[in-house]
Amino acid sequence: MSSDPFQFLPEPHAARRAFDRAAGTFAAASVVHDEARERLLERIDFMKLEPRVAVDVGAGHGAGAAGLRARFPGVRVLSIDTSRAMLCSAERRPGLDAIAADAERLPLKDGTADLIFANMLLPWSRPDGVFREAARTMTSRGLFLFATLGPDTLEQLRRAWAAVDDRVHVHAFYDMHDLGDLAVASGLAEPVVDVDRIELTYRDVDSVIRDLRSCGAVNLAAGRRRSLTGRTRWAGFVAALERERRNGRIPLTIELILGHAWAHAERRSASSRRPGEAAIAVADIGVRRRSS
Repeated sequence: MSSDPFQFLPEPHAARRAFDRAAGTFAAASVVHDEARERLLERIDFMKLEPRVAVDVGAGHGAGAAGLRARFPGVRVLSIDTSRAMLCSAERRPGLDAIAADAERLPLKDGTADLIFANMLLPWSRPDGVFREAARTMTSRGLFLFATLGPDTLEQLRRAWAAVDDRVHVHAFYDMHDLGDLAVASGLAEPVVDVDRIELTYRDVDSVIRDLRSCGAVNLAAGRRRSLTGRTRWAGFVAALERERRNGRIPLTIELILGHAWAHAERRSASSRRPGEAAIAVADIGVRRRSS
């Protein structure tokens, strides 16, 4: 096995296309995203914050940004996502600014954001890149909140595919301790990370696959099989997943990781921005209005 810890992460362009395709079905299948979002928002209630600018990265339909706006009515809220199809829904929410951009290359100046909210973004990104951008763009008292998935997530699918072949079929997810270490190494401070387990159950394999595809959770790992899954291999996978059935239902484990970290006093300076990257001040971002 390669020593590259990022070898099984999703390919960014493939992830964007997957979420573009899932934009119309995402809301009906986003039960894990919804649960994680509400838990993250509740976490904010225990902290003393008076943000002026809040950023929802990996914003999707903008539900997280809307939750931030509800808690802080006077705040400037930016919804950032690479999927323009997803952002179309965010644009229709009042009081939000939708921006198509990469969470690892935020088009914001240093020390801009007081609060960054990243719900289920890390499974689709390099965590160190997201953490570095959070550290760079936050004010000296900024707070970064994130929800992501742990390595036990979809363990039933991993076992079922392992019974068929040795290729990558399910993304790699980081352990909570590794995330904490990455956050500190990337310039964030005082990370606090908690883990919980959720179990979803389905009546059949078709329901499992349909739900995953509807919310964009398809196999986009760099080491995935590029050819079509043959009939024999698929039948073997279905049979193996059926053996996971309990009490008449097929379970799927979700290891949910919630965390937060603070801006470090010694943020990266503006001179550390990569060549060719542009930065804009939040005050210069105009609200995009959709014509009726």
